[in-house]
Amino acid sequence: MTTTPGAGLGAMIRTWRDRLPPSAAALPVSRNRRTAGLRREELADLAGLSVDYVVRLEQGRATTPSVQVVASLARALQLSASERDHLYRLAGLTPPTDGMISDHIPPGVHRVLSRLGDVAVGVFAADWQLVWWNRGWAALLGDPSSSEPRLRNFARDRFPLDASPARLAQWPVTELDAETTDLAVVADLRRATGRFPRDARLAGLIRELTTGNQRFAQLWATGSVAGHREDEKTIHHPSVGPIVVNCDVLGDGDTELKIVIMTAAPGSAAETDLRLAAATGPPSRDGAGPVRSARSSASSPEN
Repeated sequence: MTTTPGAGLGAMIRTWRDRLPPSAAALPVSRNRRTAGLRREELADLAGLSVDYVVRLEQGRATTPSVQVVASLARALQLSASERDHLYRLAGLTPPTDGMISDHIPPGVHRVLSRLGDVAVGVFAADWQLVWWNRGWAALLGDPSSSEPRLRNFARDRFPLDASPARLAQWPVTELDAETTDLAVVADLRRATGRFPRDARLAGLIRELTTGNQRFAQLWATGSVAGHREDEKTIHHPSVGPIVVNCDVLGDGDTELKIVIMTAAPGSAAETDLRLAAATGPPSRDGAGPVRSARSSASSPEN
């Protein structure tokens, strides 16, 4: 008996989709819902894929998904590291190995993120590549899905290679001590090169920044090694106005994920402004009003 190519991949995607309750992905659950797990359209939305492509994957008609698609599916389905590796192998791909950066978000981290409500949260990989964000983040800083996936990188924002505007925060953001933030990002990337010496994406990023941005090259030459942990920023929101936030960076020890959380002092005017920004939703770049949240296949947020 022969097996249709991709059948094993499709069966596992269906199994994992059926087992993940929508509440685990912070999706609303109606009383009339008949499906215990995720619907196909919900998985497609979370992974930044078309519904038709998810259908073709599950039916075994799409058999060669890209690394970016598999990574997005693993995040959306909240797979464990072992399950993620199995998904890669079913797709005919080599799983991420030691010495290489992983964009995978462990299920436990997903559970914590889903309980943070409207707090603005973004998750970055070890090379400061944005891999997940929530509605609060998009409302406060602008929807990152409007930027090309590879450009959603905090280091690229800090040390641009051209005159293009920032791709993460879509309106001005200022800090109390920009010098310290710059040095922290560079030092953190140097630490990542020691932790992930065989990662091509990280090596390419360092190469581009050292040759294309003089400021980065100067700081890189200092050889400092450190991590980026906390900061105070003023976000010049186009609809709400200046919002002073505390920016804290929490780390996941195994994967070196960076969980960036934006909050304001309880009872402060800034806290009120944060709530207002979250309530109005992500505004457009020109501040004309909310825009519809979108997702991309290479870096998909889960709301």
